[in-house]
Amino acid sequence: MKPSSSPVKRALIVAPQWIGDAVMTEPLLRRLQARGERLTVGALPWVAPVYRAMPQVAEVIEFPFAHGGLQLRERRRLAKQMDGQFDVAYICPNSLKSALLPFLAGIPERVGYLGEARVGLLTHRMKNPAKGQRPPMVAFYSALSGEGDVASDQPRLHLDTTEADACLSALGLQRSGYYVMAPGAEYGPAKRWPTRHFAELARQLQKPVVLLGSGKEADLCAEITQACQGADGSSQATILNLAGKTSLAQALCLISATQGLISNDSGLMHVGAGFGVPQVAIFGSSSPLHTPPLNAAAHVLWLKNDPAYQPPLDCAPCFERICPLGHTRCLNDIDATQALAFL
Repeated sequence: MKPSSSPVKRALIVAPQWIGDAVMTEPLLRRLQARGERLTVGALPWVAPVYRAMPQVAEVIEFPFAHGGLQLRERRRLAKQMDGQFDVAYICPNSLKSALLPFLAGIPERVGYLGEARVGLLTHRMKNPAKGQRPPMVAFYSALSGEGDVASDQPRLHLDTTEADACLSALGLQRSGYYVMAPGAEYGPAKRWPTRHFAELARQLQKPVVLLGSGKEADLCAEITQACQGADGSSQATILNLAGKTSLAQALCLISATQGLISNDSGLMHVGAGFGVPQVAIFGSSSPLHTPPLNAAAHVLWLKNDPAYQPPLDCAPCFERICPLGHTRCLNDIDATQALAFL
């Protein structure tokens, strides 16, 4: 008589709320799926498309939550629907509210880092490293698997080529026939390369440039478009400004097929890394030692580690939203020629 196979372990992954962090959880999910767990990801609507680009995910549930507040009634309602559906939950965010749903749903194993007074909500508690000692975020998330050797993990995203090509066709674009620029960084201006530098780079590229970003970044993209116009009003570069005009799913399609991506340290930077596209990632107030684009085709520009740059940037990384010293040298002094060298 054949031995009965053990039942598949049903896992709920509570996703981070930021696009870049969502991408950086992919190696964790790959590890869990490789050892036989069936993965359901619970994610906020604005990051859910990232998980649909991960083949190891069996199902994506869009959480009906908004920023801020416990929204306890909504969490209890959803927890009741989930009762008995999962054996284990991996809770990626460190917040109290992110651990509430698995607790209320009675999921037997609840794995997460200690933080925000949620000791009683977790059954498997991991020590949260001090902020200055935290490993790169991919390793931080991968460690939730309980396995070692997580430092070398690299995120991988995948889209159906037919779906991506249909998106490109609707916009009159072809694979590798354009560049993508993502000039935004929601955290603040100390992470944003100046728009004049983006515009100068666009003028030097030999293919059309697609500008991507949220509606909040429409003004930044409009500045780049305006700066690419000559004195007579003629365009000095072919620009397709799609800021605020695409869904995240469409943005993923556009990035997956680009000739190259130029961005700040942002969520779309990590999307480009996940697809393995050629990219230039520009760092200012943040650090590529903590959130690098893990991609063999990525080139990081960060003046902090450039020995030829003088005087040295002793202030970097400051991790501030706005430059405390008022000069933002870390970004202003990276010119378009430096980026062009890698495209």
